[in-house]
Amino acid sequence: MKNFTVAVLNILFGAASIAPAMAQTSPPMASSPPAPLTRADVKADLAAWRAAGFKPPTNFEHYPANAQQASRIVADQRARALGQH
Repeated sequence: MKNFTVAVLNILFGAASIAPAMAQTSPPMASSPPAPLTRADVKADLAAWRAAGFKPPTNFEHYPANAQQASRIVADQRARALGQH
């Protein structure tokens, strides 16, 4: 009888541990993911950030603020270039 009880408990424990794992599957994406950036894209992005005033090796004491400011400047420039602003 003890073996039967242990077997039942093992089955219940196994089922209980598998159920949450199966419930955590992500839904399929509605659209395709964006294409990966090329090396030229990354270099052009870094050049735009540097032109906007972001200098990563020298501005660590003002890091979050200067990165956010450069990000806004670059986004505004790109929006104007696309005619959205």
